[in-house]
Amino acid sequence: MLNQSFVSKVISIAQFLASCSVDILKFNQTKFLASHILLWVGVWFFFVYFFSYNSSNSLYVTWFSSILLPLTMATTYTTVYYLIPKYLLTRNYGLFVLYSTYTLIFTSYIVILTMFGSFMLLSNFNVVDMPPMSRNFVFILILVYLIVGLVSFVSILNYNFKTLSKNKALENKILDAQLKIKDQELHYLKKQIHPHFLFNSLNTIYGFSLKKSEQTPDVILKLSNLLDYILYQVQQPKVALKQEIIHIEDYISLEQIRFQDTLKTKVNYNTFNPNLEIPPMLFLPFVENAFKHGAILNGFLQIEMTVNVQTASIEFEIKNTVKSKTPANGNGLGLPTIRKRLDLLYQDNYELNSSLVNNWYTVNLKLNTNV
Repeated sequence: MLNQSFVSKVISIAQFLASCSVDILKFNQTKFLASHILLWVGVWFFFVYFFSYNSSNSLYVTWFSSILLPLTMATTYTTVYYLIPKYLLTRNYGLFVLYSTYTLIFTSYIVILTMFGSFMLLSNFNVVDMPPMSRNFVFILILVYLIVGLVSFVSILNYNFKTLSKNKALENKILDAQLKIKDQELHYLKKQIHPHFLFNSLNTIYGFSLKKSEQTPDVILKLSNLLDYILYQVQQPKVALKQEIIHIEDYISLEQIRFQDTLKTKVNYNTFNPNLEIPPMLFLPFVENAFKHGAILNGFLQIEMTVNVQTASIEFEIKNTVKSKTPANGNGLGLPTIRKRLDLLYQDNYELNSSLVNNWYTVNLKLNTNV
C-alpha cells in the first residue's frame, strides 16, 4: 500500500505537469518541437522520481524510465491526435471506446514486456535489484495513463476554447451581416416613402405654375425644405422630434394650398423636450396616407393629428374622413410598409392600431422610448 505522502506527491507533480502542458499547447507551430521535447523531458523526470522511491538502483531506474517513455509518447499521441479527434469529438463514442480498449490492451502488453525485459537485462533475474515501483504493473499503467489523461484533457480544453472562439467570431460576422441587412432594408423603405409625397407636391407646383399663381414661390420654398429633409436629414439615424413636426406642418401647408377651402386640419401636441429624437420620417408617411386615402365629406376633407409625449413614450394619432365603410388599402406604400420599418426600428417596443368609426379612419402609434 502507498502511504498518503507518496500519493500527495503524485498529485502535486501531476498538477505541475498539467500546468506545463497547458502552456505547451498554447505555443505556436514554430515552437512545436521544442515544446514537446520539454514536455517529455518533464515526463521522464516524473518517471525517474517515482521509480526511485525506496530504491537506490539509479541505473535501473534511469533505463526503465527511458524505455517506458516511448511507450507513453506513442499512447499519448495515438489518443490525442487520432482517437479523440476522429471518434470522441465526432461523437462516435462506440468506436472511441472500442479503439481505446485496443490501445489499453496493447499498452498493457508492452508494459509487461518492458517489465520482463528489464528484469532480465537490468537486474539479471534478481528481483531484489528491481525498484519496488517497477514491479507493480498496475502502478506503471496508472502512471502512463495519468500522462495520457492529462495531455488529452488539456487537448480537449484547447479544442473547446478554439471552437468557442470560432463560434464567437462567426456570431459577430452574422450580427454584422444582419446589421448591414437591416440598414439596407431601412434605406430601401425610406426610398419607398420619398417618391410618393414628392410626386404629390410636384403636381401641386405644376398646377399653380399653369395658373401662374402668386403662391407658386411659397410652394417651391416649402418643397425645398422638404427636399432638404429628405436628401440630407433623413440619412441620419435620428432627428429631433421638433424637426419632424416642422416638416409635417410644411407638408400640410402644401396640401392646404392644393385643397384650399376644402381642407380642415387640426394639429395638437404638448410641450416636449427639444432634445428628444426619433428616426427621420417616422410620422410623415401617416400624414401622407391621410391625404392620399382621405375623402371629402360634407364639403371638407378633415384631418386631425395629435402628438403626445410622455416620460418614456410617444403617442402619435392621426384621423381623416373617409367615404367607404372599410379603410382603403391603396397601392404602393400603405401601413404594411410602415409597420415593417417599425419592426426594424423598434421590434416589440411599439403598438400600431387602426380603426374606422363613423367615416373617420384613425391610426394610433405608441412608441416606447425607454429602451
